[in-house]
Amino acid sequence: MPFELFDCGILMFDQKTQDTGAGASGCAASACTFGGYFYKLMLQKTFKRILIVPTGALLSSSTVQLGESIPVIAHALSIEIE
Repeated sequence: MPFELFDCGILMFDQKTQDTGAGASGCAASACTFGGYFYKLMLQKTFKRILIVPTGALLSSSTVQLGESIPVIAHALSIEIE
C-alpha cells in the first residue's frame, strides 16, 4: 500500500521566502494543516486514512549548555473517513 510523508511546518510556509529552519511548531502546524488542508482532501476522497504525529522538543538553554539529551514527545492520531 503506497503512502506519502508530509512535514506540516513545511506545508504551511514558503521555503523560498520564509526562513523556518526545521519547520514550525509540531502541535500548531499539525492542527492548522489538518484543518485547512488534509480535511478537505479527505472530503474529496483524495485520502481515506491519515496518520498525524505531532512532535515536540522540551528545549531548555541549560540542557543544551550541560550537553544533556533533549527530551521529545509525540502523539499519534489516526483519522479515517468512509
